[in-house]
Amino acid sequence: MAVAETLRLGELAIELVRKDIRQVHLSVHPPAGRVRIAAPQRMRMETVRVFAIAQLGWIRAQQRRMRAQPREPQRDMVDRESHWLWGQRLLLQLSEADGPMRVQATARHLCMQVRPGTHRATREALLERWYRDQVREAAVPMLGTWCGRMGVEVEHLFVQRMKTRWGSCPPAMRSVRLNTELAKKPIECLEFVLVHELAHLLEPHHGPRFADLMDALLPPWRQWRDRLNRLPLPHATWTL
Repeated sequence: MAVAETLRLGELAIELVRKDIRQVHLSVHPPAGRVRIAAPQRMRMETVRVFAIAQLGWIRAQQRRMRAQPREPQRDMVDRESHWLWGQRLLLQLSEADGPMRVQATARHLCMQVRPGTHRATREALLERWYRDQVREAAVPMLGTWCGRMGVEVEHLFVQRMKTRWGSCPPAMRSVRLNTELAKKPIECLEFVLVHELAHLLEPHHGPRFADLMDALLPPWRQWRDRLNRLPLPHATWTL
């Protein structure tokens, strides 16, 4: 596995990974604008530094755009509060009763039943688990369909809160990880992230070959990516 180094240009910290490649690959990742460079194994650090300095204007522009992305307000987990499911706004309908705590969505409401006196943190955790289940239920059949189309195999699917990524798929691990927050976004965004991660099993780097592969697999992928990156981010999930 490639070991990451850190290249510093003033206050900018760039993740540098050495790989068996011929060209340098630069990427800026949402939501916080994390910068990553993949460079050939034998390329001198000074050469990488000169490359990064030449791209500083582009890097800063991408970071400004990502950091300007709106954030969701703090949720108090109270009645009539707005929440989201697959891009649709639902109003929280809170009820208290003895018995199992549960969440259920209707056309207009997110119905949450909790025990009397349940604290806000417990309500948040209940909703978080429910969102995780929604992503898993939607992703499992998608994963089967796309693995078949692409001729790839995945051994495990994990859904969890992720602070800096919408998803990941390390080729050596043959596992896909998806962010719980995807349950709040339009379903097309989940499909884009899933296909994007699976595509890394065929082409590990973000370059022209990767873009061509995505074009062939999912022609509207750029629109879905841009839509996902324009939507509000959770209040406290992502860090700058």
